[in-house]
Amino acid sequence: MPGLLDPAVPAGAYDAFLPGALPRARAHRAWTPADGPLPALYLSHGAPPLFDDGPWIDALFAWAQSLPKPRAVLIVSAHWETAPPTLSAPAAHTPLVYDFGGFHPRYYRMRYDTPDASALARRVAATMPDAEPVHQHPARGLDHGAWVPLMAMYPLADIPVLQLSLPTHDPARLLDLGRRLGPLREEGVLVVGSGFMVHGLPFLTREMLTGRTVPGWGTDFDAWAADAVTRGDLDELSAWTDRAPGMPYAHPTPDHFLPLFVTLGAAGDAPRPARSVIDGHMMGLSRRSFEIG
Repeated sequence: MPGLLDPAVPAGAYDAFLPGALPRARAHRAWTPADGPLPALYLSHGAPPLFDDGPWIDALFAWAQSLPKPRAVLIVSAHWETAPPTLSAPAAHTPLVYDFGGFHPRYYRMRYDTPDASALARRVAATMPDAEPVHQHPARGLDHGAWVPLMAMYPLADIPVLQLSLPTHDPARLLDLGRRLGPLREEGVLVVGSGFMVHGLPFLTREMLTGRTVPGWGTDFDAWAADAVTRGDLDELSAWTDRAPGMPYAHPTPDHFLPLFVTLGAAGDAPRPARSVIDGHMMGLSRRSFEIG
């Protein structure tokens, strides 16, 4: 039977989404300084199966529509770990990175041709201290942790987008990196950490992959994280490898949880508590996503 891993029409849900979404995207009200700083986001990004999950596509688009349309997007993805901090190539129409395997050829033909982001690159560089300048990659495009969710949120691809590498596994350093980026929110830049709230892929059974069961280690970790993020408990979250239930099954590698710390740092002393915007599961994994600020 067709499912997310073997859809009858690859990306068929995304094709069905576009006719209704594009007119709304064209009418999306642009951010102005009167709106104040945009919130910082942490989202669970999925992979090609997101394009076959209509409700998830709709939830991401509705989230974007609930905010003023940003002037630019700066996104830190789990799928680019390199130090020192490095920006993706800013040129318009930079080719995407198709960093996944085993899927239908349709997903490797998808495009997200965003405008030139050189102005954003200069602003990001200006936020970094002289002792740790940001580097500029000459050719790297957006990986699937960036372009997959953004295709659902901003399907017109008319917003400049840059990806910033994940330069460390140290939560304190990532919080500090986020704090440097926080002032960009006051200029209409949407700062996004893109990971997956639970990412225990090696431990998924057939029942989990088909959505018939959800692992207890995943629900336990998800509940712990949701509580700690909502309370703004940075000490608890920073000790996640020791304190979080469900470890190491929920995150056998840290890459999909760590972008959360960039988001938390960018949010700073947010006037409003974190809001869980998307929850539920995909193939047994929590897709919880937060808006902070």
